[in-house]
Parts: sequence; structure tokens; C-alpha cells
Amino acid sequence: MGSYRDYFSELRKHVKEATPQEVQQLLAGDVQLGDVREKNEWDEGHLPGAAFVPKSYLEQWAEDRLPNKDKPTILYCAGGVRSVMAADALQKLGYTNVISMSGGFNRWKDAGLPWTKPETLAPEQAQRYSRHLLIPEIGERGQLKLLSSKVLVIGAGGLGSPAALYLAAAGVGTLGIVDSDVVDGTNLQRQILHNTERLGRPKVESARETIAALNPDVTVNAYQERLTAANIDRIIAGYDVIVDGADNFPTRYLVNDASVKHRIPVVHGSIYRFEGQVTVFKPFPPIGAADRFERGPCYRCLFHQPPPPELAPSCAEAGVLGVLPGIIGSIQANEAIKLLLGIGEPLIGRYLLFDALEESFREVKLRRDPECPVCGEHPTITEYIDYEGFCASPTEWLADHSATGTEPATR
Repeated sequence: MGSYRDYFSELRKHVKEATPQEVQQLLAGDVQLGDVREKNEWDEGHLPGAAFVPKSYLEQWAEDRLPNKDKPTILYCAGGVRSVMAADALQKLGYTNVISMSGGFNRWKDAGLPWTKPETLAPEQAQRYSRHLLIPEIGERGQLKLLSSKVLVIGAGGLGSPAALYLAAAGVGTLGIVDSDVVDGTNLQRQILHNTERLGRPKVESARETIAALNPDVTVNAYQERLTAANIDRIIAGYDVIVDGADNFPTRYLVNDASVKHRIPVVHGSIYRFEGQVTVFKPFPPIGAADRFERGPCYRCLFHQPPPPELAPSCAEAGVLGVLPGIIGSIQANEAIKLLLGIGEPLIGRYLLFDALEESFREVKLRRDPECPVCGEHPTITEYIDYEGFCASPTEWLADHSATGTEPATR
């Protein structure tokens, strides 16, 4: 039986190696870079742009974190031994051009080449989000992204309550909650942020206490005020995603117009008796490298104008199944997380319809309206309007404003 030295010498015969200086030149091209050290070593510093693929999980994680088997793939460890073994393993998995960096990270640092020390989770955070850390699409980098993200939740009732709780549990670092109401006893079965001891207290303060007890990592910005054209710019500024749990049309149109102005995607949800709907409004193109999602319609593309009140009664008037807000609010939280992390396929241009009686989902495709007065090719609504007047009598309002030349009467 041969020795370890013999074994390693045999491996090196069919594994390509490159010095740190040669690797630096290769990194200027289209390559994959993998760090095969262990977590504690990675936390102490690594090469910029490297994927964390520890040797102990190499075969399990490689195809997710180093997805292109034909692209030049560079591996490194601390001293250049484990990376040779890892390169041999990748070749057996079908990778066609694998290179091990001789001397490893230690020689790279000694040569004065650039490296970075990552932000890491505290031990208690690693335990709190341990299930997320096991998911390749999230991992520590994704969890840190969630902790630095900001989501504004409109409403702390049926939809906002479950959405806010799940976003807080997921570790979204800042939650803004807008609601002017107080906790009452009429629908506590679906106000899961609140309890009977808080009757008469502002919902936003009740929400802050509940979320603080659930996850101390989360900061809650409480806005005990009704959204209006006068305050919306101040409130939504700086948020990454808006979760819309509003229960009235004026607020929905206001949120839509403000979100287009500030380029913030909106996760829209609505409920009625046994039915729920969810979609994502993102009517602007990608705004940065982290935003890979294409643009879709806005709320006005879908609903040119609100229906008459008799055709769209509120939940207080028509009723709603108690569990339905939890289902729709949870889906909204899921969509918000996907947007924040840039993963999966959010409901952009897709209208998800849920029927609780049939326990069925169906999907309707949505298209942008090029003549939309807010997000269309030639927008005509560029300032906030009288949303109460518009929703009370859309035809009359449009006619009046067409006469003054301030807004179009038709679309």
C-alpha cells in the first residue's frame, strides 16, 4: 500500500496548478472561483468573488455554487493541498477545466494580493437562522442580505399581521408598519400580531412589541398614521419592498403611484370571502446588478379604475374566511423574500388566485399597459392626485380633470 505522499504526488500529475500571480491574471477573465476551506477559515478572509464550497461538502454543493462545468474553475485552500484533492473530485464530477492554486490563501496573502474579510453572523444568529443557512440559495450571504433589508408593510390587520410575522422570523432587519387603527375585538382571530390585552392600543405599537419578542434582530419603524399624498414620500423612502395589505382603493392607488415614483416593487394582496389574490407590481426595469427581475405591470395597468362600491364590498361588509388572510399574507411574505434575495421567479406579470373552498390555485398572466398614465410610455399622471375623489367617482373625476387639462379623461 502506497503512502500519503505517493497518493498526493499521483493526484498532482493530473491536476493543473497555478501560482497566485497566475490566478490573479486568470480572474480578469470569465472563471469560477471556489474556496474549499472550512467555515472558520473563510470567516477570517477570502478572495473577492469566491464561492464558499468547503471540501467536506464539495460533492453536494459544487453544482449549485460552481454551476458551469465547462468554465475554468479555480480552487484554493490554505496551503494548496486540499484544493488539489478537491480539483480531482470535481474532475470526476465532469468539470473539464479545474485549476488548483499552489500555496493557497497563505501564499496569496504573503504576495500582497487583495482579499476580503466577510461580514459574518453572530453565533446566536447562526443558530436562529440555521435552517436558512443550509439552503444554497440563501446561506450566510443571503441571510446577511435579509438582515440589511427594509420592508414596509401597509396595514397591521388580516394581511399585514402574518406577512410581518414571517418577515420578522426570516430575519428581515427593518420592518416599517403603517396603520392608523387601534386594536379592537372585532377580528382578533386574524390579527395575529395582537392580543386581547392590547385592546384600544395602536396596532403599530402592538406589532412592535410582538416582533421584538419574536426576533430581537428586527427593528420596527411604527407609523401610526393614515397614508396620504402629504406623507407617503417620507414614509416609503429607503425601503426595498412594499407589502400592500391595504383594504381600500384610495390607498392602493396612492401606494402604486408612489412606488412607481420611488422605484420600489409592491407585493399586492387582497381577500374576499373565500378568495385571495397575490401579485407583484414592478413596472420598472432592473435598477442594479442585484436586481435580475424584468419589469411588469403596475396596479393601474391591471385596474384602470376602481369598481363601483357595490361590486367591491369590504371584508367588514362581505365577510372573509378567518384562515384566508394567513394564507395570502404568508404568500406575500414569501414573494418579498424572493425579491430581496433575487431568487426564484416572483409573481411579476402573474396574478395568483386562490380559492379556499376548492383549495385550488390558478394563475392569470398580466401585461404592462403601454398607455398606462403612470408607468406607460408617455405618463400623464406625474403628481399625486385626489385619490378619494377619483375612487368615489372615477368617470366624473377624469372628466373634470380632463376639462382643466391636468389629467386625461381616457386611457
